[in-house]
Amino acid sequence: MLKLYYFPGTCARASHIALREANAEFTLERVDFMKAAQRGDDYRRVNPKARVPALATERGILTETPAILAYVAQRYPGAELAPLDDPYEFARVQAFNNYLCATVHVAHAHGPRGTRWADDPAALAELKRKVPETMAECFALIESEFLVGPWVMGDAYTIADPYLFTIGQWLPADGVDPARFPKVQAHQGRMLERAAVQAALAAET
Repeated sequence: MLKLYYFPGTCARASHIALREANAEFTLERVDFMKAAQRGDDYRRVNPKARVPALATERGILTETPAILAYVAQRYPGAELAPLDDPYEFARVQAFNNYLCATVHVAHAHGPRGTRWADDPAALAELKRKVPETMAECFALIESEFLVGPWVMGDAYTIADPYLFTIGQWLPADGVDPARFPKVQAHQGRMLERAAVQAALAAET
């Protein structure tokens, strides 16, 4: 059986939702960030990167949200979480998810995780100050160019949707008013109506 290592509110939520959308059999293992368990020896044996998510499979551990999401979509093709029969469309899904991973998540992390890039207090303060601006720029691009609607890729719900939902929930804490992005905000509302999302949120409380 699969096991998802997670902490509530982190990007692991996207993988959690996808597993529920796929009706996968899996267990949850909470990694207590409040006790820095992600940096402990036990968890580093699972994921040396000391981050979540990590997905334990029968063949080994997978890390990185885009990879885990693609794995779920391909392992459970009947759930139709990605256009697996169309290489171009599947690449478009991957491009969006990699943008969230490599650009948007990094822009967010400059606030709460600034010590990954700097030690000087003034530099850390500047990284944090910039977060509302950079996150707003990222979501303005998503709003205008990438969110086709009603789902990220158009009419079909895909693994891009739980990922956007998860990162979109960080906007208020990043000092960005979600109301600036009505398409993104409407997407959040549609996601909250889904049974898999409701179950994931309930399981993380």
